[in-house]
Amino acid sequence: MKFGLIKSKIEKLLSESYKKESFKNEIKNFKKLVLENKNFSKLFQIYNELESNKGFDELTANEYINECIKIYENSVNKITSKQISILENWTKHINVKNQYEKIDSLLSNDITLLEKKIESRKLIRESLKQKPSIEKTEVVKLPLSTMINVANKSILNYIENLTESEKNELKKLLSISEQELSIKFSDVKNEVLSKLNSLKESVDEETKQKITETINKVSSDDCDRVNYIKLKNLKENL
Repeated sequence: MKFGLIKSKIEKLLSESYKKESFKNEIKNFKKLVLENKNFSKLFQIYNELESNKGFDELTANEYINECIKIYENSVNKITSKQISILENWTKHINVKNQYEKIDSLLSNDITLLEKKIESRKLIRESLKQKPSIEKTEVVKLPLSTMINVANKSILNYIENLTESEKNELKKLLSISEQELSIKFSDVKNEVLSKLNSLKESVDEETKQKITETINKVSSDDCDRVNYIKLKNLKENL
């Protein structure tokens, strides 16, 4: 699987959808097919990281590449052929050059591409050793939830339309650790469930049924940044 090609197609699809005013629908597809799939999200993140300038020294760059390869292999082995087919069908009408060919080569298990794999590793290592530009730093400072971590180049125009308070809220969310996220997620979930259970006491049967369905959905949600945002928005609207 050349995941770099799939990623290139998705980025072009999102970029073109903004011009065609179909951005909201495509972003929903992106969230459903990629962001809510932990393994695809990790792959997107790995490709973004390996494409970035980090200012590492040689030793750190090599260790960083090795860790990315481990995470990639662990994630890609959990992805089914059906999940890949869904992504390919979503982007099959997009024609684009593979912008991540060297990363695909680095992560390939094809022994016939060994020389290309070695050359790609050298190129990626040199890129990681370069210091990040001011422009790229600014992009990272203005994330739009986890989506920006995995496709920030594609939705910069969308970010520009966010209010400063929205940008600050999302930046804070992306900067917290998984442990802190877990605590926040648990707190918000408990608040939401408490409010929903209270609402059930003073509504008709039809509404009560809908609230029960929402409670079941909230109770089964896994802890991640996307679900945290959903829960927080639900809490604010209850």
